[in-house]
Amino acid sequence: MSTDLQDFAAKYTAAWCSQNAASVAAFYAPDGALTINEGAPACGRAAIAEAAQAFMTAFPDMKVSMDGLIVVDGRTEYHWFLEGTNSGPGGTGRRVSLHGFEHWKLSTDGLIADSQGHFDVALYERQLGADAKQAEAEAG
Repeated sequence: MSTDLQDFAAKYTAAWCSQNAASVAAFYAPDGALTINEGAPACGRAAIAEAAQAFMTAFPDMKVSMDGLIVVDGRTEYHWFLEGTNSGPGGTGRRVSLHGFEHWKLSTDGLIADSQGHFDVALYERQLGADAKQAEAEAG
C-alpha cells in the first residue's frame, strides 16, 4: 500500500472531523458517488456534501478515526470509527459509537469515484433509542 494512499485516507478522516462538508466532497471525483448502506447514491460533489452535512449537523461533536486501510482486488477498503452526540436539531442527546467501512473505487486522478459505505444500522438505532446502554456495550 502506498504512502500516498495512507496520506489520502488520513486527510479524508480529518475532513469528516472538520464540520466542513465541502471538504469531504473534495475527496471525490466531480462525478463521484457515495452510497451508504445500499441506500440511494449521492452523486456528484454537491450531493456528497449534503450527505456529509447531514451527519455533521446531527453530530456537531462528531469525531471520526481511521481503523485501517486495506487494498483488495484493486479496491480500497477504508475502515473507520465514529463517535459523537446526537445533539443537532431534533437530536436525542445520546452518544453514538460505531465502526464501519467504505469500499472505494478510485478514479485515475486518485480521487474517490465510488464509495460503498456500511455500518450496523440496528446498533446505530439502538444507541439513539431507549436501549442505548446495551448498544454502547456491544459497540465496545
